[in-house]
Amino acid sequence: MLSDIEIAQAARLTPIDELAHSAGLADAEFEPYGRDKAKVDLDPARKERGRLILVTATSGMPAGSGKTTTSIALAQGLKKIGKSAVLALREPSLGPVFGMKGGAAGGGYSQVLPMEAINLHFTGDLHAITAANNLLAALLDNARHQGQVELREIFWRRVMDVNDRMLRNIVSGLGGPANGIPTEAGFDITAASELMAVLCLADGMEDLRARIDRIVLGIRKDGTAYTCKDLGATGALLALLKDAMKPNLVQSIEGNLAFVHGGPFANIAHGCNSLAATRAALKLGDFAVTEAGFGSDLGAEKFIDIKCRMAGLKPAAVVLVTSTKALKWHGGVPLPEIGKPDVEALRKGLCNLDAHVRNLKNFGPEIVVSLNHFHTDTDEEIDVIRNRCAELGVRFAVCDGFARGGEGAVELARAVTEAADEPRELHFTYDEDASLLDKVTAVVRKVYGGEGIELSEAAKKDLKRIVELGFGNLPVCIAKTPFSLTADGKALGAPTGFTVPVQRFILNAGAGFVVVTTGAVMRMPGLPKAPAAMQIDVVDGKITGLA
Repeated sequence: MLSDIEIAQAARLTPIDELAHSAGLADAEFEPYGRDKAKVDLDPARKERGRLILVTATSGMPAGSGKTTTSIALAQGLKKIGKSAVLALREPSLGPVFGMKGGAAGGGYSQVLPMEAINLHFTGDLHAITAANNLLAALLDNARHQGQVELREIFWRRVMDVNDRMLRNIVSGLGGPANGIPTEAGFDITAASELMAVLCLADGMEDLRARIDRIVLGIRKDGTAYTCKDLGATGALLALLKDAMKPNLVQSIEGNLAFVHGGPFANIAHGCNSLAATRAALKLGDFAVTEAGFGSDLGAEKFIDIKCRMAGLKPAAVVLVTSTKALKWHGGVPLPEIGKPDVEALRKGLCNLDAHVRNLKNFGPEIVVSLNHFHTDTDEEIDVIRNRCAELGVRFAVCDGFARGGEGAVELARAVTEAADEPRELHFTYDEDASLLDKVTAVVRKVYGGEGIELSEAAKKDLKRIVELGFGNLPVCIAKTPFSLTADGKALGAPTGFTVPVQRFILNAGAGFVVVTTGAVMRMPGLPKAPAAMQIDVVDGKITGLA
């Protein structure tokens, strides 16, 4: 079989203006960025008509889960059975693209195109967010240097869209008074920037302005919050983010409309594409297929408890992606061996599937378990998972979208349409007016299966300050490892009775939540021993090695 990039480069794309017109977009509703992508600004009079399908997964593993590939395959499968399906996906970050995970445009014959552009610079949205974030940092430091404000604490950090562990913690402003004020500082990855979350959750330009105004940059000497509005920087940031706020229109390899917009990680942020893209997909299709990063304990929990609650969205059904490889890994099989038949290890790893099905049942919508099919899967292994799903009372489908595109997802598409025809009430993990501690504890107990939390001394100080500033009832966005239901990435399967160590509470007043860091999770990842970047090249004018 050809590589992902070879398949992508061999595909024939519909010119973007033809694609947009075929979907009923007027010329005034889209702006082409070359021949194969466009920025979209739909007529506000358009009504949302589609049903929302959320794609999530069992706990992660280093080889990935296949959520994006499954999402794209599902949309293509829905098209095969005569349904109009539009994708709403996140933009890849250069950090994983050049790091360990690789790109995020799908795989095989279930990809969004143009694959190289989407995985690299695309329409410049992540660069715009990076520039806006760092402009805000520069304006803040300049105000301090010019004596216009004195701050007791500074919260705002710089960002960049590559993995660089050397920049996690730095000292800036060295070299004397002409070079600024010496300050302990650092960089996060762009996907973890509060501006990324702000852009993804904003419901229009005026809401974007209000959210940027509310960003808390630091604490004054008198203990009060110093905001972006106080600094007077909101207008400049809006100028940089004006075009980035518009969703990007591209297409799947089989011609489905696809909005690829926004890129927060689910292990360190809220993990969903932009609200603007989701609403656009709901306006243009019978079904809007979207995904939330990593497992149901991370992406799906945040999608429902943060995004759905804020925006009034309601999934008609949820697809839970798993694979024999993922379950065998959670059954104790070493990573190099997960492609070999091992029914006993698979049975042992079913506890992880059970935990995620339980989580999703608590949220309410009907569930379809989708097996991301590999050619090494045996009939016996598939039957083990099928039978467990029957015992759990959830639908099951095999998805072979990687090798067969939409044709390989017809079974999944039919199961999803059946599930969506049985709407159920949406339930949240915690009450909206509960305290931050109660909210974190509720997620740990109801979603992770743990007993409770343990706060570091720094977290206790953070919590006290956030409550004193008046933000003690915001939603929580818990940052933790994607490889386990616990905060320990080596605790596989479905552990119980554990305690989650909370390291810090980080106020994101503009985004409208509090980030809660746990375990050893980093907001600036590092590169692995063999970065994916070392395999990427340009040969005869074509990019190679991108996956």
